[in-house]
Amino acid sequence: MAAAKGQGQWKLGYREPLNPNERSKRDNDGLLVKQRIIDIYQHTGFDGIDPGDLRGRFRWYGLYTQRAPGIPGGRTAILEPEELEDKYFMLRIRIDGGQLTTPQLKVIGDISTRYGRDVADITDRQNVQLHWIRVEDVPTIWNMLEAVGLDTTEACGDTPRVMLGCPLEDVAADHIIDGGPVLRETAARYVGDPAFSNLPRKFKTSITGCKNHCTNHEINDVSFVGVIGPDGEPGFDLWVGGGLSTNPIFAQRVGVFVRPDEVTEVWGGVCSIFRDYGYRRSRNHARIKFLMADWGPEKFRAVLQDEYLGRALPDGVAPDASPSHRDHIGLIPQRDGYIAIGTTTKSGRTSGTALSRVAELAAEYGTAGGRIRTTAQQGVVVLDVQPSRADELADELELLGLSARPSKFHRGTIACTGIEFCKLAIVETKGRAEVIRGELEKRLPDFDTPITINVNGCPNSCARFQVADIGFKGIVQKVKQADGSFVDAEAFQIHLGGQLGSEAAFGRKFRGLKVAAEDAPDYAERVLRGYLDHREQDESFASYVTRADEDWLL
Repeated sequence: MAAAKGQGQWKLGYREPLNPNERSKRDNDGLLVKQRIIDIYQHTGFDGIDPGDLRGRFRWYGLYTQRAPGIPGGRTAILEPEELEDKYFMLRIRIDGGQLTTPQLKVIGDISTRYGRDVADITDRQNVQLHWIRVEDVPTIWNMLEAVGLDTTEACGDTPRVMLGCPLEDVAADHIIDGGPVLRETAARYVGDPAFSNLPRKFKTSITGCKNHCTNHEINDVSFVGVIGPDGEPGFDLWVGGGLSTNPIFAQRVGVFVRPDEVTEVWGGVCSIFRDYGYRRSRNHARIKFLMADWGPEKFRAVLQDEYLGRALPDGVAPDASPSHRDHIGLIPQRDGYIAIGTTTKSGRTSGTALSRVAELAAEYGTAGGRIRTTAQQGVVVLDVQPSRADELADELELLGLSARPSKFHRGTIACTGIEFCKLAIVETKGRAEVIRGELEKRLPDFDTPITINVNGCPNSCARFQVADIGFKGIVQKVKQADGSFVDAEAFQIHLGGQLGSEAAFGRKFRGLKVAAEDAPDYAERVLRGYLDHREQDESFASYVTRADEDWLL
């Protein structure tokens, strides 16, 4: 294999670390930093933290230093990490499958209000992120989380990140198979296992039987997608090698059928291939998507079967047609007769106070004592509600900024963390997204078509701008002042017509099309009015973009 030699692949004998991240992991496993935080750093405070731990191994427990206030986006790529960072942390709470109990959500809300200035973000990976966390408080926070069965283990770092699952697992009326049990089994077996705590880069998983494909299997490192197998037995189709960031690639079908009792073993085999054959020389080339692109599904399947499983897997069956717009919003009938209330947030932003109240409402209205789910669209779902009380609960959640009856724009808008807290960001995102959404609701109140508007603060695509109908990627552009001088100003590069699903495609990017941040609502209105004027019957926005004259889109 031409691409293998010299890429730092352990299995081919390249064990010598080839970049600072690999040397750091060789010198000390990231999982060991927890005890140092407990024994040392909570007592010394921020200034006593070893730099290798602070900017590297802390991530193994969901901790990133957050961006210092007041640093403009034009300085992001110029300053050193220590110049960008504040003495506070973002803390990511790991929520595999998005599954939460009432006590768990109550504790998350309590931590946010007590230690995180009442800020909480629900991510498009089903996690909850808190901000303004001091290292002195981290062991206490861990104790609070662990008391209710939560943790932050491997929420970040070169590890198996949170495993995505459908929020309606075990209650959906139309699932192909319930993926919840095997997801929990896989997470319990491998999360925190030193055998997988030093991967070439992050490793993202989804396991679900959802017919709506709500966990976006096309852009995960490994996905198990519910299908009916060749003999009529429900199981999973295996996909590997998806990812976005600066080199977006869709996952490929490996071509095998995986029975439910094989998922955990097959996941371990795929992750082992990544660990052993993944490219470690360059961080920019270290995701499994690059290995899969070089090998192809046929070779990947052969290595998985021959070297890691020791047996052949049966040929797989492709999933059913996949929709491009995916969520679980509204009053959704469960198979047991109860109702799930699916809501959307304000671009992921909420508060500890609101989450604590959601926990109270779930306990009050939920017949099973209160079950809550987070979603891959930055949403919240409350399960097990009596049909006679569903509208009442939806009204209560609306008061908290969680809408079960959102407009098309509210339903489809998400945003990453942005420059408010992220050291990689170039522009502000949460507030910008809400302005765009609010203005479109006022200007186009009768807009009748599902639409996704994803606002991203940098090229790394945490908010999936390449697969949105309208994707805003944050940039900085020079603006000439009256005196002839130039200043940096926040702006966006536009990507149009991206989508997942059976017609998955990355959005069109137009050379030179940059929109000042404050003009983003005007641009979005203009391009959507053009769609309304020129669309054909039942034509989606993404389909329209593929045939539209460029003048209609600029």
